[in-house]
Amino acid sequence: MSLNPADTRFADHLRSLLPADRIRAVEPRYLEDPRDIAHGRAGVVAVPKTTEEVAVLIRAAGEARVGVIPYGGGTGLVGGQVMPDGPAPMVLSLERMAAIRAVYPEENVLIAEAGAILADVQAAAREANRLFPLSLAAEGSCRIGGNLGTNAGGVNVLRYGNTRDLCLGLEAVLPDGSIWHGLTRLRKDNTGYDLKNLLIGAEGTLGVITAATLKLSPVPAGRGTALIAVASPRAALDMLALARDHLGEGVSAFELIHRQGLDFQAEVLPQIRQPWSEPPEWCVLIDVGLARGLDPQQALADLFEAAMERDLAYDGLIAQNEAQAQDFWTVREHLPEANRKIGAVSSHDISLPLGALPEFLATAPAEIARHGDFRINCFGHLGDGNLHYNIFPQKGRTRAEYANVKEAARQAIYDMVVGFGGSFSAEHGVGRAKVGELERYGDPARLAAMRAIKAALDPLGIMNPGAVLR
Repeated sequence: MSLNPADTRFADHLRSLLPADRIRAVEPRYLEDPRDIAHGRAGVVAVPKTTEEVAVLIRAAGEARVGVIPYGGGTGLVGGQVMPDGPAPMVLSLERMAAIRAVYPEENVLIAEAGAILADVQAAAREANRLFPLSLAAEGSCRIGGNLGTNAGGVNVLRYGNTRDLCLGLEAVLPDGSIWHGLTRLRKDNTGYDLKNLLIGAEGTLGVITAATLKLSPVPAGRGTALIAVASPRAALDMLALARDHLGEGVSAFELIHRQGLDFQAEVLPQIRQPWSEPPEWCVLIDVGLARGLDPQQALADLFEAAMERDLAYDGLIAQNEAQAQDFWTVREHLPEANRKIGAVSSHDISLPLGALPEFLATAPAEIARHGDFRINCFGHLGDGNLHYNIFPQKGRTRAEYANVKEAARQAIYDMVVGFGGSFSAEHGVGRAKVGELERYGDPARLAAMRAIKAALDPLGIMNPGAVLR
């Protein structure tokens, strides 16, 4: 059955298999992209309540040859959750599977369904006096299944790792409709292929994650936050090494911020309190979590003094309370919103080897300028080499005026990144927006293996068709 939006036969068939309220008419929110770049299509929206119901839906989709788009919070930025072309698929939303199934504080383990909102998972951990450290700007709306499907990163990767590193086990429905019961709480289990890590980061192309066993951590006894003006990206990198020498694994986040992002906020988000009356060219936002008995403010003051002595830093602000710390993080968290309001010509989620970052940041502007007169806003997770490197129109111009140079500038950035041994997609995934880049830059042996895995697990090609591979 090839479904189009006006065809009700498949929806009627689903209603014969499941309670009627599990099948919905298509609402615009399921077809929208946060950046308003891509718009999806769908013939039906399914909202199951149980893993068994997900299995019924996947089997029915396979029998009818209808594509399935697993849908979490809809916050993905590479089009993995919207399908603009081809036969209209079934959008399978996990929003009604949002339970916290169990918490084991003594094991530092929490089991959540895939539709659980990340902020709710964090809150459940806090209630048990534990920390679930994944932290994203979209944590109030993104869902843990989507975080796992894209192997989301966020601000705490430096200390705690990506979502992949925070997962012990999965429950999932595979493309043939079978259920994999893999919600193990074991830390060691060497019994064959690692199906968990195959599904994490696969963006719904190999199955539907329905629940996960997640790792928790102790809550640090003391937290400290500082904004420090640094002489250059090279100085920021040297300061990161200095911070780890001083504080070891106590460094939770180390964010690099360029002045352009602060200027954008002042322009379009004047309600955000800016930390400096005259912003520095570059600054770093540092978050530390220390053991009982250690003073985080003093530790940050000592770090700042050591950085000053080495001419790495020249100004700094150390939060004296939680409200001040939140003010600093509010600035960081609203950088993407200011970007959206300004309107990027092209946005890039890149990663580079740490040692290559200073040279890339020094040489990239001149290369990009060959293609147009842009403003560049660079910010991101310096601790793990992940930068959001975005180009914007000059003030008074619109991004539409750059339409003829957008692709050339984008390609130039990715060519430079790959040339430095980096990645064109650090934490957002491939989705549909970057399939071409994966084909262009991907290792041929790896791509062949990926296609073989896809063909073996999803021979009908129903799982998120067009995403990651085509």
